[in-house]
Amino acid sequence: MRLRSVLALLAGIVSASPAQAELLRAFKDELFAYPAILSHSDGGRHVTVDYRSGRDINQRDEIPERRVLGRYVDLGVRSQQKDLVASIAKTLIPHIAVGRTDDARFIVLYLYGQGGSRRQGMDDFTFGGNFNRLKNLTARNGGLYLTTDFSDFGATGTRQVASLIDHYALRSKQAKVFVACGSMGGALCWRLADDASVAPRLGGLLLLGSHWEQDFLASRAFRARVPVFFGHGGADKVFPVEQQERFFRSILARAPDYPVRFVRFETGSHGTPIRMSDWRATLNWMDAAR
Repeated sequence: MRLRSVLALLAGIVSASPAQAELLRAFKDELFAYPAILSHSDGGRHVTVDYRSGRDINQRDEIPERRVLGRYVDLGVRSQQKDLVASIAKTLIPHIAVGRTDDARFIVLYLYGQGGSRRQGMDDFTFGGNFNRLKNLTARNGGLYLTTDFSDFGATGTRQVASLIDHYALRSKQAKVFVACGSMGGALCWRLADDASVAPRLGGLLLLGSHWEQDFLASRAFRARVPVFFGHGGADKVFPVEQQERFFRSILARAPDYPVRFVRFETGSHGTPIRMSDWRATLNWMDAAR
C-alpha cells in the first residue's frame, strides 16, 4: 500500500479542500512514490517504508549513487537556475536560485550537512534525481528553491541563512518558507526554529537523516505549530534512528495533535532520506496543516 493511502486512512492527514488547490501539482509521482509500507504506528504518524539498496539504488541509477537514469530527471528546469551572490549587511552569501525570485508562491531552502556545499541540493543526477524533482516541482508551481553556502552550523551560519531568508521573503511577502536540513544541517534548522525573524515565516521543517534538539519544544516554531517531517534511515550509523524516534515521540507527548510525521526507511543509511523522501507529498501536507 502506498504511503499516501496509509496516512490518509490511518493518520487523518489534513488535506486541501476542493476550494484550496494543492501547493504542488503532480510531477513524476509514480517514479518517486514510496515502496511498500512495512508498518505504521503512533496513530499513523510514524511509517516504516520498505527500502532496498539493490532496487532503490542499483535499479534506479545508471552509475550507482552518482548518476540516476534519465527518465527520473527533466533538465529543462536548468533554464530557471541562477548562481548568485547576495550582499547582505556587508556579508557575501553565495547561493543558487531556481524559480521566481520575486512574488514566489512559496520558498524552499535546502541546507547541506558536513562537507557539503550549495551545489549539493542542485545536483540533478545524485540522490536518485530527487533534487531535480524538487527543482521542477518548485519552478512549475510558481515557487522559489534556494541552496546556500554558510560559514558554520552555529550562530554565524544561522545569521547568514536567516539573512538570506529575509532577503527573499521580503520580495515574496505571502510565501511560506520550508527549510529542509540534511544531516548536520539540522543544527541550523533547530536554530532557525527559534529565530524571531524566521520562525513566523516558516511553513515547515524537514529533517533528513539529521539529529534531535530538545530545545525545539520551547521554540517559537513549536509554539506556532510549524509542521515537522523526519526522514531517517533504519541503519543510520551517524545519528541512530532510535534516538530520533524518541525525539519524535517526545513532541507527541508534549502536544498529541502536533503536525509531525516520521518516515523510517528500513535498512537505509545516512543519506537515504535525501534520496527517498517524497517532496511533493510532504510539502503538500505541510502547506495544508499550516
